[in-house]
Amino acid sequence: MVTGASRGIGRAIAIELAARGFDTVASMRNTADGEDLPGPSGIRVERLDVTDPSSIALPDGLRVLVNNAGVESDNLPVEHMPLESWQRLFATNVFGLVEVTKRAVPTMRAAGGGVICNITSSSTLAPVPFLGTYRASKAAVTAIGESLAAEVAQFGIRVIEIMPGPIETEMLAASDRPSAAVEHAEYRELAERLWEGRQGIRASYTPAGEAARRIVDAICDDDGPLRYGCDDLSEGMLAGWNGTDNAQWVRGMLRSFS
Repeated sequence: MVTGASRGIGRAIAIELAARGFDTVASMRNTADGEDLPGPSGIRVERLDVTDPSSIALPDGLRVLVNNAGVESDNLPVEHMPLESWQRLFATNVFGLVEVTKRAVPTMRAAGGGVICNITSSSTLAPVPFLGTYRASKAAVTAIGESLAAEVAQFGIRVIEIMPGPIETEMLAASDRPSAAVEHAEYRELAERLWEGRQGIRASYTPAGEAARRIVDAICDDDGPLRYGCDDLSEGMLAGWNGTDNAQWVRGMLRSFS
């Protein structure tokens, strides 16, 4: 089962899983968004809104859960981000993911094991300005996933975390503009510098289909690590983060923004 499979990475993952022989449930809030879902047979579309517990129904024999459903918000400084935006992001990105996962664990245990794959973000590896709310929600999933992995390994359940970089999706396209922080005079210069920097990584954008291929490779990698990238940029960031003293890594990043 893939949550948030109506578009972007979730849609591509559902197609890739089905292509490899998995009976795949592509779940989404509005099933009309999946009527034209391409790909091989073996995909069925079901309604699931992670913020609506009454809509959450997992198939018997579930072996793979991809927690992909997520939202973002305007990228604002912490001092200007409305509390409602924090609540909305955490409702979907954290609490909704937890509700689905809580139900998946006993189902997978009964099936003899499986894989829980959480989609987070490589932005949690760097102190990126104006992403505090989004990064906090994804970092919470990182912490949850670590504890969950320690709890459910005894049942033959693997927990992995995928940390995408810039993947060619509708979400990335919608963010292809200066941060909303540019409207606040005290943050305008920094927001403009970040926007200029983004122009330099356009060549690193990765098609969703390629990211999905790497994600499904990770799902099938029984002896693999806890965390993976799914594109060249995120894999490079993860390698740098793993290979550098964390204090030194963060200090260097912060220096680049000051």
